[in-house]
Amino acid sequence: MNEFEFKQQQIRALLARKNLDALWLQRVSSFAWATCGAASYINTATTTGAASLLITPEAHYVITNNIEARRLEQEQGLGEQGWEFRIADWHTAHPAMAELTRGLKLGSDFPAPNALDLSNEIARLRASLTPEEVERMRALGRLCAEAMNAAIRAVRPGQTEFEIAARLGMEAQARGAQPIVNLIATDERIFAYRHPLPTAKQLERYAMLVLVGRKWGLCCSMTRLVHFGKLPDEIRRKMEACARVDATFIAATRPNARVREVFQRTLATYAETGFADEWRLHHQGGAAGYEPREYLGTPTSDDVVARGQAYAWNPSITGVKSEDTILVGETHNEIVTTIPGWQTLRVTVDDQIIERPAILET
Repeated sequence: MNEFEFKQQQIRALLARKNLDALWLQRVSSFAWATCGAASYINTATTTGAASLLITPEAHYVITNNIEARRLEQEQGLGEQGWEFRIADWHTAHPAMAELTRGLKLGSDFPAPNALDLSNEIARLRASLTPEEVERMRALGRLCAEAMNAAIRAVRPGQTEFEIAARLGMEAQARGAQPIVNLIATDERIFAYRHPLPTAKQLERYAMLVLVGRKWGLCCSMTRLVHFGKLPDEIRRKMEACARVDATFIAATRPNARVREVFQRTLATYAETGFADEWRLHHQGGAAGYEPREYLGTPTSDDVVARGQAYAWNPSITGVKSEDTILVGETHNEIVTTIPGWQTLRVTVDDQIIERPAILET
């Protein structure tokens, strides 16, 4: 059974469990997941695309307009997968959904009239990667790491955050990875904002670069920091503490562990390092897949970690952050966004050494 057939089987099993007749997938992330990487979007910032999917126990349809149909069928490979296209002119209302779902019990990955909202269930399916998706995530991680390394080593004092963001975006896009999150902060803005959209502020000494790259629909996240001149003791102490927190997350994210247990263990590390309440100031990350976070880890999460999942934890302490994307393996976790040659902080957790990125000092 190939990847596409396996996903069709998963969808039909979900329909059977929920006693439904059809599933409507509108999200860009769900479209990519169900088609093994196809892109339904035109506007890269949109949640729902210019095409959607309808799957029943007997058939699977692409519902789109005459602008997108040829691209989806030919370049995105949906013709080879056997999707049946229902096409309407771009300037008319599309009749396909009403025609195909009349009298059916419908589920959807997006709130829709007369449909059961299955967004949580679909997110969990997207977060469980097939072997083919694991390989694509590895490849994406390498691309993002290369882009980040090239961009951050080109950072210089005097550059604006816009200029730094432009370089990071270019390095990612040049490698075929869309920079769907491109956050830049310099100097005092790193201490002020957890989600720093780039501004015209010029870099003096300290910069943070945050990238989420998307390719084949999959999303990979990472953060790196660079400091010019002697690193202040306060920032070094916070980075060492943040690295310890991140290493705890990574070590604890093992098959069959409950996410809430991973989270609670990491909260203890926050406290042990002297920063007990910092986790309250920003989410800590969670399972990754076709969304940057398919679902977040919280102190009460019921989700269970499984082999083959990807996680992107992103602990932060005011002024520093540590973030990479990992794959949960049978015997160990693999950090897919490692930058070869980058200086690291070696943290011992459970008798294993986990390396976390240090601040680049130049």
